[in-house]
Amino acid sequence: MPTRIVLAEDHIIVRDGLRAILERDGFEVVAEVGDGLEAVKQAKELQPDIAVLDLSMPNMNGITAAGEIRKVSERTRIILLTIHTDRQYVIGALRAGVHAFVAKSQAAKDLIQAIRLVTVGRTYLSPSISQTVVDACLDGSSSTQDPLSPRERQVLQLVAEGKTTKEAAWILGISVKTAESHRTRIMSKLDVHETASLVRYAIKAGVVATDA
Repeated sequence: MPTRIVLAEDHIIVRDGLRAILERDGFEVVAEVGDGLEAVKQAKELQPDIAVLDLSMPNMNGITAAGEIRKVSERTRIILLTIHTDRQYVIGALRAGVHAFVAKSQAAKDLIQAIRLVTVGRTYLSPSISQTVVDACLDGSSSTQDPLSPRERQVLQLVAEGKTTKEAAWILGISVKTAESHRTRIMSKLDVHETASLVRYAIKAGVVATDA
């Protein structure tokens, strides 16, 4: 039985290329989606062996989606695929339970190897990413605690993407009042008082990226 994969990537051309790579090596792509929220839904429904997630996706990024997928499909191994190799992304991904972190620049070479390794319980980091982890451990930055809860990070991403509180509530399936409460707590925890500061924090913390 082939390894079953949910593929999440918001750029259709890139997604088509990734699917071709996966199917060429005999893997079965059971679902293709363009955002993190849909990736979580498909993982819950299909219980795939692997979820390949782009980091920079609308509505819910790959790191947050990874944490949510681990809650709804414990059997699913998660591979994060991204051009971003800065430490805030790498450390955030590892904290979320990602099993492999593959640089897009090396995807054609590294993705299949990553799948084969995580399938047997191992982890994988593209060579360009390994040094980032070593440096973070040596200077102690990997131990820094995230002040926000997973839900607050979801709300923060949507706010940073320009969504209104009402739109964020609809996307997340919560009441407007609850979304407003989350936003208030976020601003209190971060000691910021305007949306521009929230956006800057979201970029610095790796919640959103400035490009794909």
